[in-house]
Amino acid sequence: MAGAVAPKRQDTRKFFENLSGAGKSIGVLTSGGDAQGMNAAVRAVVRMGIYVGAKVYFIHEGYQGMVDGGDNIKEATWESVSSMLQVGGTVIGSARCKEFRTHEGRLKAAHNLVERGITNLCVIGGDGSLTGANLFREEWSGLLDELVQQGLISEEAARTNSVLHIVGMVGSIDNDFCGTDMTIGTDSALHRIIEVVDAIMTTAQSHQRTFVLEVMGRHCGYLALVSALACGADWVFFPEMPPEDGWEDNMCQKLSENRADKKRLNIIIVAEGAIDCHNKAITPDYIKELVVRCLGFDTRVTILGHVQRGGTPSAFDRILASRMGVEAVLALLEASASTPACVVSLVGNQAVRLPLMECVQMTQEVQKAMDEKKFEEAVRLRGSLGVLLHKGTLYECPVLLCPLCVCVTAALCHPQSSFNVAVLNVGAPAAGMNAAVRSAVRVGITEGHKMFAVNDGFEGFYKGQIKEIKWGDVGGWTGQGGSLLGTKRTLPGKHLDKIAEQIRIHNISALLVIGGFEAYVGLLELSAARDKYNEFCVPMVMVPATVSNNIPGSDLSIGSDTALNAITDTCDRIKQSASGTKRRVFIIETMGGYCGYLATVGGLAAGADTVYIYEEPFDIRDLQANVEHLTQKMKTSIQRGLVLRNENCNENFTTDFVYQLYTEEGRGVFDCRKNILGHMQQGGAPSPFDRNFGTKVAAKAIQWITRTLKDSYKGGRVFANSEDTACLLGMRRRAMVFQPVAQLRDETDFVHRIPKEQWWLKLRPLMKILAKYKTSYDVSDSGQLEHVTRVRPKETNTSSTI
Repeated sequence: MAGAVAPKRQDTRKFFENLSGAGKSIGVLTSGGDAQGMNAAVRAVVRMGIYVGAKVYFIHEGYQGMVDGGDNIKEATWESVSSMLQVGGTVIGSARCKEFRTHEGRLKAAHNLVERGITNLCVIGGDGSLTGANLFREEWSGLLDELVQQGLISEEAARTNSVLHIVGMVGSIDNDFCGTDMTIGTDSALHRIIEVVDAIMTTAQSHQRTFVLEVMGRHCGYLALVSALACGADWVFFPEMPPEDGWEDNMCQKLSENRADKKRLNIIIVAEGAIDCHNKAITPDYIKELVVRCLGFDTRVTILGHVQRGGTPSAFDRILASRMGVEAVLALLEASASTPACVVSLVGNQAVRLPLMECVQMTQEVQKAMDEKKFEEAVRLRGSLGVLLHKGTLYECPVLLCPLCVCVTAALCHPQSSFNVAVLNVGAPAAGMNAAVRSAVRVGITEGHKMFAVNDGFEGFYKGQIKEIKWGDVGGWTGQGGSLLGTKRTLPGKHLDKIAEQIRIHNISALLVIGGFEAYVGLLELSAARDKYNEFCVPMVMVPATVSNNIPGSDLSIGSDTALNAITDTCDRIKQSASGTKRRVFIIETMGGYCGYLATVGGLAAGADTVYIYEEPFDIRDLQANVEHLTQKMKTSIQRGLVLRNENCNENFTTDFVYQLYTEEGRGVFDCRKNILGHMQQGGAPSPFDRNFGTKVAAKAIQWITRTLKDSYKGGRVFANSEDTACLLGMRRRAMVFQPVAQLRDETDFVHRIPKEQWWLKLRPLMKILAKYKTSYDVSDSGQLEHVTRVRPKETNTSSTI
């Protein structure tokens, strides 16, 4: 996260088409440890650079290739980055380079760049790689002078290449860089960890075993902490929060209590850099020996190692890297001689440019604070980890800290209250719902409430399918897909009297509704009925959970990330099939109702050629232009195509129609196949993002309920009938915001069940550019790419824009 580094704002707005790359050369390299998603960043830099008219060069093997020159520096083409999006690691190679740390090495590197006219560098790596790039930039003028003196370059070449521009992107699975919410590769590493943990849990349950897992993170505990939350681990150790003296007894007591409660497995997560409060290393072998000696439990150690760096990048990392790569090229186009080196970062859902060295210095300050045992200061400076700890997941949720090394008797953390809180799922199932319910139940119990589960949504509510749910009842729910409570689309409107009766019978004091658009409409109906039914005058809050991501008031919904990964994985396999057969185009139908989120963002992650959505109207001329575009593509070395279609994008241009049109118009050039992904997008185990998002947002919702109950409790009863006591908890950019549902009415298109404004539409031009379509968008004052409303001339061969 940005920490104390604020985004630098620009005073002017420019259309990027006025920023020409003609006559410029851009070099792109990956350095340091590899991270999944690096290839997506390289691809975006190459294609955006070529798109604006610049020459783009691969610099193979990182700084070593820059020093060695020769064939290590090659000009890239549009086709040369094809099929890179889904590949892990870095195709152009990475290497540690001691020679670049010397003045002589940097002199060689400068000579190699000047020979090719490269004065713009995109560096993808960690803080060490970015620091080296900045030093290279600062020395550039002096290096050119030396090269002139040695007769290696002419004075004219020195004048022409007098300024070196640097833009950095952080590729690191540890998420240890200050200035960005997420680094490239972190989400994919979490996927690898959770895949292993989910697999281990089955064998651990079979034999009643304890597993100790070591994950990467020599100096940063992000992977350990987030994976522990995502899998419901019993204990976690990481560098920024060393356990206090006596942790051994506390941990063993906790593990023993879990076994007494008939829990068949224990999971302990250890970051490789974990230490105690005396700076002594906490190793997996030490923990195993401790558990065996004190408890006699059958215990195994698993060290994940470089498995975490491997594999296919997640949808999140592909999108993040693609956005960063395009933004990096725009930053280079805008740079002047006085522009400082910057790093492209993610803040909320925006790509921003921050001063590179400020971010690097803050990152180094973290390590200094840890070396001096100032752990609270390190957490504050860390940013993403600090917010996770301080602002809504751990410090404010003792329930989550209890099993993770603070409290031993979690349920006794707070006194009992007199409030009964009901939780229910409404709408279609979404991966992560169960993680949200688990979090809500356990946080609620810790807050002192009695928690009640409602089966089958509002339908089960009016039928009286309500029962108390306790701490142990939700054990192991975090990694379960679907909805274990059961969920239906039934709205409460026709059964308000029966629901009011059930609230009265069970003395329900507050409601937490987890679900999709039906949950939103249902909460509106309940709040509107408060004048008629006093039973509904209780605090009510909704948490968005739907794969469609179509809820007003929230940029993201629980379940949408899992669905995106399902779409991306399927498209990867389909593209592989197409590349084997050559000259084949696949038409893929995605879910989403009238919301084009899954199709658009899935298309960006999968490298689609065209995506059809309801929000961006298209006609037969656009379809014809897209067919012609694919026809031209088949003449290159990339002889495959991928077209995504949102299920309700157009009532007449159905998936069958589009398939038949492409088949007929592409006859003799390419053949077509179609695939309707259907409910596989709703199934499967939730992604790490959805597990943690569900955990965090449900915990915050229960905390809001606790505060609102206290404020509303007067005269021996709860009475809440103001607008701000019926809220939706949504993510807006980087903030979690409680918004009265009544105030969200004006933001909602109820006919099509979508918000009137959707942030992700600004990603569509980026997707089109990476597919080689001509389009336009704006460089906003924050460095974010925003869609420009334009009317497309019908005679031009481009896809439509809104």
